[in-house]
Amino acid sequence: MRDTEKHQGLRNQLVKLLKEKGITDNNVLEAIRKIPRHLFLDSGFEQFAYQDKAFPIGAGQTISQPFTVAFQSQLLAVKKGDKILEIGTGSGYQTAVLCSMGAKVYSVERQNELFKTTSLLLPKLGIRPKHLSFGDGYKGLINYAPFDSIIVTAGAPVIPKPLMAQLKIGGRLVIPLGEKEQIMTLLLRKNETQFEKHEFGEFRFVPLLEDKN
Repeated sequence: MRDTEKHQGLRNQLVKLLKEKGITDNNVLEAIRKIPRHLFLDSGFEQFAYQDKAFPIGAGQTISQPFTVAFQSQLLAVKKGDKILEIGTGSGYQTAVLCSMGAKVYSVERQNELFKTTSLLLPKLGIRPKHLSFGDGYKGLINYAPFDSIIVTAGAPVIPKPLMAQLKIGGRLVIPLGEKEQIMTLLLRKNETQFEKHEFGEFRFVPLLEDKN
């Protein structure tokens, strides 16, 4: 579990690249600068950990490229103490970034293998989400709702209704929408029944699966 000066130097370079690509939220950039992404990857990928690329992490899943993590995090407009629901814990890297930004993170993972690995890894790194659970992300976490923000880290053909219901009024839901390629979508909850939708271009994610493990 080594994090060296060389790793820190590579993270500084990554932050510079993300700035050049349009990430402006300093809270996001500082979290990327701080979190040792190489520890979330298989050791075989360690030397590539600070490239702006996605990598496989097991169970047919991927760790998103840093730009995608930063872009989604920026869309959430995280404030310290925000209660955030994350659908798709995966490697735990996005979870770590949000925790580093001061959010209280509640995260759901549907792959048991990843859930077990990540549940052990995060505490070792001193990262403590409020709640990690193994289950169906389509259902959200009704027992902990409502949430200030919700982030979905897998491509969904539709926005799951339970997630919309679990979002606070004034809250933000960030989700990649689409089958093969996804459009990054931000929903702002205006009141009990109205949502405002914004779209931010194409991204690629693994699919969000319902009732499967």
